[in-house]
Amino acid sequence: MKTPGHTHNANHTNARLAGLNRRRFLRGLGACLALPAFESLHPWGLCAAPAAGPAGDAAAKTAPVRMAFLYVPNGIIPSGWWPEGDGGAGFQLSPTLQPLENVKQKVQVISGLEDLSANAGADGGGDHARAGGTFLTGVRIKKTSGSDIHAGVSIDQVLARQIGDQTRFPSLELSCDAVRKAGDCDSGYSCAYEYNLAWKSPNQPVTPETNPRLAFERLFGAGSPSERAASLKLRQQEQHSILDFVMADTSSLQKKMSGRDQQKLDQYLTSVRELETRIERAERMPAANPQVETPAGIPPEFAEHIQLMYETLRLAFQTDSTRIATLLIAAEGSNRTFSEINIAQGHHSLSHHRNDPDTVEKVKQIDLWYARQLGKFLEKMEATQDVDGNSLLHNSMIVYGSGNADGNRHTHTNLPILLAGAGGGTLQTGRHVKVGPTPLTNLFLSMADRMGAQGLERHGDSTGRLTVI
Repeated sequence: MKTPGHTHNANHTNARLAGLNRRRFLRGLGACLALPAFESLHPWGLCAAPAAGPAGDAAAKTAPVRMAFLYVPNGIIPSGWWPEGDGGAGFQLSPTLQPLENVKQKVQVISGLEDLSANAGADGGGDHARAGGTFLTGVRIKKTSGSDIHAGVSIDQVLARQIGDQTRFPSLELSCDAVRKAGDCDSGYSCAYEYNLAWKSPNQPVTPETNPRLAFERLFGAGSPSERAASLKLRQQEQHSILDFVMADTSSLQKKMSGRDQQKLDQYLTSVRELETRIERAERMPAANPQVETPAGIPPEFAEHIQLMYETLRLAFQTDSTRIATLLIAAEGSNRTFSEINIAQGHHSLSHHRNDPDTVEKVKQIDLWYARQLGKFLEKMEATQDVDGNSLLHNSMIVYGSGNADGNRHTHTNLPILLAGAGGGTLQTGRHVKVGPTPLTNLFLSMADRMGAQGLERHGDSTGRLTVI
């Protein structure tokens, strides 16, 4: 039987907890910490801000290097892609790459790179799935249309583990196509291989965001620039208020606890102190607030969709919200039509052209159309000044290409690969680089070095660094 004094203490505790309960549902705090189930008290929860990595110094004279991978499907007509001549600094852009003329001195076209993990071998058909699923991993994928998918860890996620804590978001994954993780999309291969570039683990793709509005709001918050600023200020005030409240309240509650509960409370307070540290780090690296309106959802025009995603990527790099990104412009095997350039047949269907001149020309026009979208993005990157006075493009490494070379024959050697940006001045741009048959992953290792990766000896099927870039 409970004594009156015990009842009084219990009521007092319940009242205290009721106050906590009212305060814990503050909006916009993002994540929750829960107290353990104490013998002496009822469980309750506390909401707090999402985690953030250590802050960068916005006033630093040295700008960070960024890295992005942009993927187009179904290969590219080789005769329209490769520059003429012997390569080197005097190269002339090919017809397909003419839209890059204004940034010609900021790019490298690299021939000779291959992805042999995408070859058929004993698995038969499925080159589109293998091309997409191995592009950033260099690891042969398991042929399955079930849930037992198995690929490799993509290079972007390898680096996100190492340096992702230096920005608010370890990496950014975008797509202008559908999100699919299941089903048979290519000769017995799961759709997951074609619709995801980034892989956190061999059986866990990182789902890309396809909606420009949601991508923007994830990075910068919802509403107009003024509304975003007001929300951030309120969120910071609430975070500090609730942490102060918890620390003060637990001091009085501790006196009423059993010894075992006090041990649990000590563990909990350690979590609270870690949360305080995370918030302090986040405040040294506050959420950016670009003075642009939040974009609408997915637009009906494909070109506008691509440009919105390119712009989101540019803003993410400019604000140092992340330094690692992937953009799946269209999934492998995409059969999208292009009414914008009066092409009513699907891209995938046309890519199997059987050397018919008229069909080849239509595919070249699609390749050119994609290059126009790229050119606009790279010009904006070049026009954006970074913190060190150089352009954002100068301080970036942007891979553009496909895991298929000749879409007609589904080849994976001599892939169409373009590397834009100077990597902070560490890359030799404005040229056509010819290498012998070399794993694409060798290029990724060299890029990883420039991102500050440590101890990365191999990636996928790599055989060394690509030193000529």
